[in-house]
Amino acid sequence: MGAGHAHKLYRHGHSPVHRLPAHCKLLAVLGFVLVVVSTPREAVWAFGLYAVLLGTVAAVARIPAGFLLKRLLIEIPFVAFALLMPFVVPGEQTEVLGISLSVPGLWGAWNILAKGTLGVAASVILASTTELRSLLLGLQRLRLPSLLVQIASFMIRYGDVIADEMRRMSIARRSRGFEARGVRHWGVLAKSAGALFIRSYERGERVHLAMVSRGYTGTMPVLHDVRATRAQWSYAAALPVTALAVCLLGWTL
Repeated sequence: MGAGHAHKLYRHGHSPVHRLPAHCKLLAVLGFVLVVVSTPREAVWAFGLYAVLLGTVAAVARIPAGFLLKRLLIEIPFVAFALLMPFVVPGEQTEVLGISLSVPGLWGAWNILAKGTLGVAASVILASTTELRSLLLGLQRLRLPSLLVQIASFMIRYGDVIADEMRRMSIARRSRGFEARGVRHWGVLAKSAGALFIRSYERGERVHLAMVSRGYTGTMPVLHDVRATRAQWSYAAALPVTALAVCLLGWTL
């Protein structure tokens, strides 16, 4: 399985969270996200407890708050969309600081912000404590279709290669005095994109032929099959099970 290099989200460490098998963490995060999404939006206190749970996991994993918050900026487009909802969603109106806002829009914005932020935070913690190669092996361990795992593996392995190819093409254009300053230069950029596609396609064919010549038959061998112990499963289940208890309280109270 490819993609042995570390990615930018990963933070090297030796915490109990880092040592958990990837497939355990994947199921734990999936279960946590499903529970968060199932929580009624009116149970505001429940989302506060979910945040405390994630903060506890981050503390155990020794992930600095700044590291986590910086990577949460990826959800800014969703935040912008949520902030518009109180102004565009029809329904009962209320005034906040002299501004008329939609009550259903406010609840919708809160629902998106709370659940989206918690989901992104859980994903960032997962990526910060698990190497890409381990994530792919975890997906394979969970019986995700082999073809999808292989596609993800090659995307990760050759993403940097394609990015370097784009950088070299950009340097070549600039060395010839080219700078994209308007619509009339779009043709050159389109030709560059076409050339990049052809080069990538040819590289993919060469890689496939090299794999076939080495005995590739459609599946990648698993070199390190990590099995989780009962204690590790119990440790990973602590997050979604505790969140489920909070969710049930949110529906009953």
